[in-house]
Amino acid sequence: MIRSVIIGSGSALPGRAVTNAELAERVDTSDEWIVERTGIRQRYIAGEGETTSTLATKAAEKAMEAAGVAAKDIDLIVLATATPDQTFPATATQVQHNLGCNGGIAFDVAAVCSGFLYAMATADSMLRTGMGKRALVIGAETFSRILDWEDRTTCVLFGDGAGALVLEVQDVDDGGPGIIDTKLHADGAHNQLLYVDGGPSSTGTVGKLRMKGREVFRHAVVNLADVLKEALASSGFTPGDIDWVVPHQANARILDATARKLGLPAEKVIVTVDQHANTSAASVPLAFDVGIRDGRIKKGDLVMFEAMGGGFTWGASLVRM
Repeated sequence: MIRSVIIGSGSALPGRAVTNAELAERVDTSDEWIVERTGIRQRYIAGEGETTSTLATKAAEKAMEAAGVAAKDIDLIVLATATPDQTFPATATQVQHNLGCNGGIAFDVAAVCSGFLYAMATADSMLRTGMGKRALVIGAETFSRILDWEDRTTCVLFGDGAGALVLEVQDVDDGGPGIIDTKLHADGAHNQLLYVDGGPSSTGTVGKLRMKGREVFRHAVVNLADVLKEALASSGFTPGDIDWVVPHQANARILDATARKLGLPAEKVIVTVDQHANTSAASVPLAFDVGIRDGRIKKGDLVMFEAMGGGFTWGASLVRM
């Protein structure tokens, strides 16, 4: 069967890590308050000259190095972001130019924290229909640029970063590596629970992030558990078959609650929220790259990706390594 196989991963973070104690110097908060409610201990904040495209480029270069491919080998770039360098053109085209693989397909996907899963599903579909041989799928964000630093309920939650995968379409045996199944959903009725209060069409401004945290938490736990069950049922697997869950790193409480609803042991969940905070579309590939590079995720493992974000959008993808 034809599948899109992950052959390399990479990630990139800004140079500056900001601890909770540092934030407490400018916001009415404390390390204890943040850790107790979110599990976050630090986050990386982009500085001068660090943008979504520069972080995405570094992550892509590391993924290509891990995959053993050159710029000329990349036919497609799908970049998930809610914080593009410019309103247009797509940040993916800037990354394409930075990498030197001009001439192929390059575009952005906007699905906020679920963006990477939407991007990976899009690239998977395009590769399996013959539109390319290899794709870079990237999640990259500079969320610090759209935060209200006076709002302690949101500004402590987010960070900046990028993660990338190289997908290669291969003819594999049944049970072989590759993306097995992906389920995606959206429900625009919940726009006002998590959104940015600006935009070129509505206000002519960039705007700031706004969130009703308790309501988002409630929807996240239910939606994520449901979509994980949906992906497992359609592919014929059970929770016990999963070797690793690589979730969107929004909040430690959401990760714990979702694992409990599925009966998954905590040690099967890759957790990086304590070090990276919520990096939106970058969080899933960032966490995956950590799991790959520290040796936890190995060849042959069954890995479940999952995420939920503003929109609401949510989804899950089951992958054999």
